[in-house]
Amino acid sequence: MASQDWFEKDFYKVLGVSKDVSAADLKKTYRKLARQYHPDSNPGDAAAEAKFKEISEAYAVLSDPAQKEEYDQIRAMGSGARFTAGGGGAGGFDDVFSAFTQNRGSAQDFDDIFAMFNQGGGGRFGSGGFGRSTGGFRGFGGPQKGADVRARTTIDFVTAAKGETISLQSEEGKPFKIKIPAGVADGQKIRLRGKGRPSPDGGENGDIVVEVAVRPHPVFVREGLNLRVVVPVTFAEAALGATIEVPTLGGDPVKLRVAPGTPSGRVLRVKGRGIASQKGTGDLLAEVQVVVPAHLDDEAREALARFVEVGPQGDPRADLMSKAHGS
Repeated sequence: MASQDWFEKDFYKVLGVSKDVSAADLKKTYRKLARQYHPDSNPGDAAAEAKFKEISEAYAVLSDPAQKEEYDQIRAMGSGARFTAGGGGAGGFDDVFSAFTQNRGSAQDFDDIFAMFNQGGGGRFGSGGFGRSTGGFRGFGGPQKGADVRARTTIDFVTAAKGETISLQSEEGKPFKIKIPAGVADGQKIRLRGKGRPSPDGGENGDIVVEVAVRPHPVFVREGLNLRVVVPVTFAEAALGATIEVPTLGGDPVKLRVAPGTPSGRVLRVKGRGIASQKGTGDLLAEVQVVVPAHLDDEAREALARFVEVGPQGDPRADLMSKAHGS
């Protein structure tokens, strides 16, 4: 899941949260920023769109416990002291830890670490060297698995949601095809067993590991298997009620009923129109956003002034003030 540019990106600073932020506060902060910088709220504003993509990437990493843990480890290594092993051309302890992080979850982790020390000309046990299959002590024994081949690909939001078979090239330039499963998430890794480098001593081949990056969508934001979309409505539609059309991902729009008196921020749920994957199917979450007109002509202004005269009376902030002063 790790990305090479994680060393340079401070996702906590992007979202304005601390490292010990709770999941609930993280989601609350993200939603607030997403509404503020969403392209629908800032049409034609390239800076807002770039900011929206930046906060979406930060949230995608920090909201996933596994990615957050790996990100924190990488950032800690990037900012802390780095040690270099002396002699023999070894890459140093930071290279070892990097390899361990990149191969996380693999049974080869410790073998790979020992092999790195041997390649650097370090101490050996027996004629074959520590971790080798020819003579001496091999550790866990048996032939060594071939090395993994790593690749990266960036796909669009719809492809990630629906799934597709695509063609890629390995780091050695060899073409191969890989099936992107429906519902793949940004940063997820897909492993092709036995398609990597051959074993040096007759063991099984390594794997091809493809890390997937997903481009943000200009309208939809993914939350687990759910899709969230901000739907603008007029003041009249929110106050009087209306039936509106809401877009779906790659399908026909659906009609939703906005009840009279619907406030900005209310979420209307459409069952089964989210991300469909092997783990299940999510919902479409339509978040209502009341649009206030920036300009009024004289007739509209007079009508609005008349509404103020005959409309509900009272201070809508009275309860807020009361709670703020503890009374």
